[in-house]
Amino acid sequence: MAGADGDDSLYPIAVLIDELRNEDVQLRLNSIKKLSTIALALGVERTRTELLPFLTDTIYDEDEVLLALAEQLGNFTMLVGGPEYVHCLLPPLESLATVEETVVRDKAVESLRKISQEHSPVDLEVHFEPLVKRLASGDWFTSRTSACGLFSVCYPRVSSTVKAEIRQHFRTLCSDDTPMVRRAAASKLGEFAKVLELDYVKSDIISLFTALASDEQDSVRLLAVEACVSIATLLPQEDLETLVMPTLRQAAEDKSWRVRYMVADKFSELQKAVGPEITKNDLVPAFQNLLKDCEAEVRAAAANKVKEFCENLPEDSREQIIMTHILPCVKELVSDTNQHVKSALASVIMGLSTILGKDNTIEHLLPLFLAQLKDECPEVRLNIISNLDCVNEVIGIRQLSQSLLPAIVELAEDAKWRVRLAIIEYMPLLAGQLGVEFFDEKLNTLCMAWLIDHVYAIREAATCNLMKLVEKFGAEWAQNTIVPKVLGMANDPNYLHRMTTLFCINALSEACGQDITTKQMLPVVLKMSTDQVANVRFNVAKSLQKIGPVIDSSALQTEVKPVLEKLATDTDMDVKYFAQEAISVLVLA
Repeated sequence: MAGADGDDSLYPIAVLIDELRNEDVQLRLNSIKKLSTIALALGVERTRTELLPFLTDTIYDEDEVLLALAEQLGNFTMLVGGPEYVHCLLPPLESLATVEETVVRDKAVESLRKISQEHSPVDLEVHFEPLVKRLASGDWFTSRTSACGLFSVCYPRVSSTVKAEIRQHFRTLCSDDTPMVRRAAASKLGEFAKVLELDYVKSDIISLFTALASDEQDSVRLLAVEACVSIATLLPQEDLETLVMPTLRQAAEDKSWRVRYMVADKFSELQKAVGPEITKNDLVPAFQNLLKDCEAEVRAAAANKVKEFCENLPEDSREQIIMTHILPCVKELVSDTNQHVKSALASVIMGLSTILGKDNTIEHLLPLFLAQLKDECPEVRLNIISNLDCVNEVIGIRQLSQSLLPAIVELAEDAKWRVRLAIIEYMPLLAGQLGVEFFDEKLNTLCMAWLIDHVYAIREAATCNLMKLVEKFGAEWAQNTIVPKVLGMANDPNYLHRMTTLFCINALSEACGQDITTKQMLPVVLKMSTDQVANVRFNVAKSLQKIGPVIDSSALQTEVKPVLEKLATDTDMDVKYFAQEAISVLVLA
């Protein structure tokens, strides 16, 4: 019997070995995903002595299997016996951190970072730190790139002699011959700087930062810009000018557009990190140059930051800086040749009105908004219309209404259905800002026209839009302006338009209330139950189910019930099904 028990305990590992040697990748993948179950079956001792060595020896597989393995091992601490044995997980993860596929290496590094927190300080020095050193001095660049992500997690918890070794390894990797390694080091420079003592930040990190920021590869230089944000927040104000700013100025004028793009993209963060004085003296001219950059991508990234940059300027000189330095550049961008640049600017320019106040908005910004509302690119017009609420708070929307209307009408009839869809979504907001009279006079016909659009998504959105408008303007307005037009579509020769009537009734019944629904909408729905098209008939059943709770109970019994019972005996299966469902939901059986 004991022998049989012994065989039983070997069973999970035997199955795993079989599955991991199977030719089918999916089987191998499934068995890796079940590792935790297998480890539980084996117990902590055998997981350490049998399962982990077996896994370490079999790391030659498809990348997706290795990726799953790297992820699983990060959650294995308790399965090997808790924190005191966590170092057993290091050998397989070390192998995974050196494979060729980047995704697998990154996942192995993520798991190593996770389990490093579970090492005691002693274990960290005895087991984890030697692993980092081995990776950092590996022959292949793959292991050296992985090492870059591990320095910062072990540095704070080791002795000062080991700290000195870690700093030395990081320095070496920052000047590695392989660009991929320098790139990995540059991407972790900011993170590593955060765990270092301030003296070492000044003595070590700054020199590394300067070297990486003038690397021959632009992919390394642009990562140094990201690190700049972290480094600038760590240094006292008086050191920034001498230690960081020369490098940052150089990056803002770099010959590679990718580096300049990165500076533009991180501009708001840089601005917060360096503080108001340097912003005034250095960043304002740099920002002007980025807004005038010869590459459209850089101009677009800078245009995206205009509002944030202006918001973060020191209050005492904010208006003066915007009016004299930023606004002239913005005026040029409004008529930029590239539509992405114009579109990026249009998505933020409205925000300037709250910063500059009423008079400046009317005098300087309003002409720009009006120009953008007439732009040939639909995205630009759309971005302006979608941000109207900012202007509405400052100057009221009336100032824009004359130019708004043609722009809205044009977008509403745009050939691209996604543009039409976007403008529908802003309609309730616009209606609230323009008021009911303006809406009835100018926009009501548009909203009704969308209901018979040839794209279903537009008809659906238009139905939703009507519901939101009724919520805004009230049931009485609906009864006078919307309901008659919707019900008129019930006699349309196109069955899709007849169905839209039903969808509108579904959406409007609750907002319009019992009286309008029972007296005006219900008769139309009931009449449509004899439509020749089965799709219309089964939608009648669905509509009756939807509006049933709103209708008064006597009408339910005398009018709705007979119609549903008739539909329940229809020749079409779907009509039958939905009629029976409606009868059971409304409890009419």
